[in-house]
Amino acid sequence: MNATATLVFVLFFLAVTVMGFYAAHWRRGDLRSIDEWGLGGRRFGTIVTWFLLGGDIYTAYTFIAVPALVFGAGAIGFFALPYTILIYPFAFVVFPKLWHIAKRHGYVTAADVVQGRFNSKPLALAVAVTGIVATMPYIALQLVGIETVIGALGFNTHGALGDLPLIIAFAILAAYTYSSGLRAPAMIAVVKDLLIYVTIGAAVIVVPAQLGGFAHIFSAIPPAKLLLHAPDAASLNGYSAYATLAIGSALALFLYPHSVTAIFSSSSGNTIRRNMALLPAYTFMLGLLALLGFMALAAGLQNMPEFVPYFKAYGPSFAVPALFLHFFPSWFVGVAFAAIGIGALVPAAIMSIAAANLYTRNIHRVYVKQDMTAHQETQVAKLVSLIVKLGALAFIVFLPLTYALQLQLLGGIWIIQTLPAIVLGLYTRVLDSRGLLLGWLVGIVAGTWMAASLHLKSSIYTIHLGGMAIPGYAAVWSLAINIVVAVAVSLVVRLVQGDSRARLDTASGK
Repeated sequence: MNATATLVFVLFFLAVTVMGFYAAHWRRGDLRSIDEWGLGGRRFGTIVTWFLLGGDIYTAYTFIAVPALVFGAGAIGFFALPYTILIYPFAFVVFPKLWHIAKRHGYVTAADVVQGRFNSKPLALAVAVTGIVATMPYIALQLVGIETVIGALGFNTHGALGDLPLIIAFAILAAYTYSSGLRAPAMIAVVKDLLIYVTIGAAVIVVPAQLGGFAHIFSAIPPAKLLLHAPDAASLNGYSAYATLAIGSALALFLYPHSVTAIFSSSSGNTIRRNMALLPAYTFMLGLLALLGFMALAAGLQNMPEFVPYFKAYGPSFAVPALFLHFFPSWFVGVAFAAIGIGALVPAAIMSIAAANLYTRNIHRVYVKQDMTAHQETQVAKLVSLIVKLGALAFIVFLPLTYALQLQLLGGIWIIQTLPAIVLGLYTRVLDSRGLLLGWLVGIVAGTWMAASLHLKSSIYTIHLGGMAIPGYAAVWSLAINIVVAVAVSLVVRLVQGDSRARLDTASGK
């Protein structure tokens, strides 16, 4: 066990635990109201929203997975940069409008907005269920970050005893989320983001200096990992895969319930616009973070005897922990690992709250108990948030990690199918709820089939047009099918309804 790093890690963990419980007294409100517990009273200003959204979007899994993808697959891993550039203009235009509608009508979830816009319980249910199912594996994968750093600290992460640190961490998370609601991750996000900026800033200065500079780092990377596979006469190859991954991920990111929850907690539409202008600072950070994968590869960490067992156990996910263990003193390793650990707690808390809001507002209140009081509604949401976290923990403890990764892959494909109902419904009245519901169903089936045909090992599905092979993100292909079906069915429904009205008018002598 790395005693010094472990001590620093535990001290940071204890500090954010205290903050989590104290958050119940921050910006006091009636936490028996779901508006206060689940949305922070919709009073978060520019700075708090910036940290909350940053903590929500750039998670522990991002910290581990983006460098791991660059380490294992190379240049394709940098798709995260254009996608986090594309998302902010899109969100700048769309989400202030969504916020105003939610604020005006007291909506808590995106499914509330869909229900209010289309007056369709089945469509709202589809949006709610999709959000919950897509969020569950996302929460579970936050545990990957914690589990990896716990293992890197020298603890055995296998068996009942090995799972104990994870269980303790999520028990603490569950306790302060239950008591403080969204205020807890909002306050802790400040610490998490500052730690990540310090950690990455140190890494991009210290590691290249010890490796002989960036020129040496890039010269040590195999050429196949430095460049995308260029198009040829038969296929667009890596270019179309890279572009569709960026576009699809950008469209999907703010449709996740935890992103919507953070947006709805803002104090105004202008707060959201200011954040969309400021959040690209995280994109710059993400670019530096991705470079850590190349640094680990150039250093040959996977071949060092002390790290070989860890790479066998965790695969490329161990690239970042190995980098800090090799190049930094133990005390700073504790700081870096605390950044990853706390980076798991913040989004996991928001995700569990978002999933609980969806279940409570759009399933329990609609189909189980229609006459719920505000206090009963909040109590159900609190209990469901505990169940959601327990379910995510069970993913990691009792099931192979592969299952969580596969479900997360499917989750991205599924959540983007809610875009026509949530986003397009804000701007047009052409779409009918029946068309949207059928489009959603066809998109879900098509996207799942594409991923299944790849044995859930990839989300890049190749289509063939005019003799040209076009590899692309299955979420984008299935979304295109979804929109075509939704528009076609909506037009048919309106045509049939128009004919029916004309016949009724004729029969009545009008």
